[in-house]
Amino acid sequence: MVHEVAILGAGELGGMLAHVLARRDIVSKIRLIDETGQIAAGTALDIMQASPIEGFATMVCGSPDLTTTAAASVVVIADRAHGGEWRGDDGLLLLERISQLAATSLIVCAGASQLELVERGVRELRFLRTRLFGSAPEALVGAIRAIVALEANGSARDVALSVLGIPPDQAVVPWEEATIGGFAATRLLDEPTRRRIAARVGPLWPPGPHALATAAAEAIAGLVGRSHRTLSCFVAPDDSNGRKARAVALPVHLSPDGIQATELPPLAVQARVALDKAMLL
Repeated sequence: MVHEVAILGAGELGGMLAHVLARRDIVSKIRLIDETGQIAAGTALDIMQASPIEGFATMVCGSPDLTTTAAASVVVIADRAHGGEWRGDDGLLLLERISQLAATSLIVCAGASQLELVERGVRELRFLRTRLFGSAPEALVGAIRAIVALEANGSARDVALSVLGIPPDQAVVPWEEATIGGFAATRLLDEPTRRRIAARVGPLWPPGPHALATAAAEAIAGLVGRSHRTLSCFVAPDDSNGRKARAVALPVHLSPDGIQATELPPLAVQARVALDKAMLL
């Protein structure tokens, strides 16, 4: 199946994501779109010039024309070449334009400051909560895995964990479900060590552009059926029960239809209370 991805914003994050995604060769075409002059075209050309050296076949092109998002199966909200991450009312206006141009596309908000954009997009613009989400929490997961590996004198590849809540101050790590080399993290890390790691989570936010780009690329891999990993993503609340809540990071399974399932792991009482507080409006 042919997949085309549109990345809105040719800033540091947008350009990095285009390059990371191209190198993975999991989509056929990437459109880097920024309405500021020819910046997107120049960045795309730079990436394509690296393709013979890095050995990828994905086509990358740049454009200032937002209407070219219409052909994309996945649209990524990144950062403008001048102006930083799309957020606030500007971000919401962009989402509204996307809803008209690419009504069937899946939307990934790649920036660290776009939790509110996910929430407002679902609540105010009526996007399906399964088709609009944020990938930034997975970048934080990567940083925490690295710290856990150092504490355990092991490899980050052997660490499996997730992040819930709202970073930086209301991030929750469900240690009961975390593993290191297949063993329960609670067996290998004592309580003082886990507390020490938890205290370092706040300063890790926001992640840098490369980490955010890698997390978004992993989310796109799930959306095009090339990965089946569970990822921590910003997910809008379900208001159907009449109780309004905030968007928070939760573990999700992705598919070509968007968020296939949200799996909340069993939580200790303290973690459950912390997550409930994060979700309160």
